[in-house]
Amino acid sequence: MFSEPDVRQLVTAVLAELLAEDKAAPSAAVAPDAVLVEDGQVPDVTAVSTKDEFHVPNPANREAYLDVKQKTVARLGVWRAGPRYNTWSMLHFRADHATAQDAVFSDVDDAYVQAQGFVAGQTVCQSKDEFLTRPDLGRRLNDETKERFARELPRGAKVTLMVGDGLSSSAQVNVPDLLPAIKQGLAGLGISLGPVPYVKYCRVGAMDELGALIDSEVVCLLIGERPGLATGESMSAYMAYRPDPDKPESWRTVVSNIYSGGTGPAEAGAHIATLLKRILDEKVSGVGLVL
Repeated sequence: MFSEPDVRQLVTAVLAELLAEDKAAPSAAVAPDAVLVEDGQVPDVTAVSTKDEFHVPNPANREAYLDVKQKTVARLGVWRAGPRYNTWSMLHFRADHATAQDAVFSDVDDAYVQAQGFVAGQTVCQSKDEFLTRPDLGRRLNDETKERFARELPRGAKVTLMVGDGLSSSAQVNVPDLLPAIKQGLAGLGISLGPVPYVKYCRVGAMDELGALIDSEVVCLLIGERPGLATGESMSAYMAYRPDPDKPESWRTVVSNIYSGGTGPAEAGAHIATLLKRILDEKVSGVGLVL
């Protein structure tokens, strides 16, 4: 039987060998100082992007492989130990999976909602579990929220921006840059905005009920996307002309993949403002809007 110090020493040696391969590689491979194992502890695997990992031994064309990896967050070149992922790849996979779970199961801090100056509301969902298991309830505003929104939001506005938590609380990190970019773009087009409602336990369909409630010409919902292994921070913007619960899903225009590794929040905001102006001018959205 191996003693605990022996096992620790063996694991440390194996990890160091696996993670320090190809030390002389260009910067697009894992840097040697990022893979050191100190005191038996593996470094934070999430500190290295999947774009910068490369573990394929003796590749036929290393430069071409690395070039492809820079164009996608897909797990290319992770290699294996027999039929399994190697240790580093498995640890990175599990870390990214944990990040995705945290994004789904955690709630947006109430202090954040207050700090942003949002008009806070909620759907009829009473808990995160109900929100995840009953999508239909996440499309309906509760009675208290309807009363608050009807009282505090302008009726008949050209454009109403709203924010929802959706399936990723982490996606709210985009809002401080995204929301001002949209507002600035609309202001340049002569479109002013009122207060921004925030909806907890929000599904996309909640924008339809809000639009009908306050008779808004266009509603734009900024909402957290279902997270994957590439990121837990991606956000989407759903836009619709005269939305109401009877309109089909195809009536929505969508800008997705808004986050630092996709379409940056500031860039997305400028694009969304332009789309909102087109929707107003052409009085149509979704598949009917020719882009």
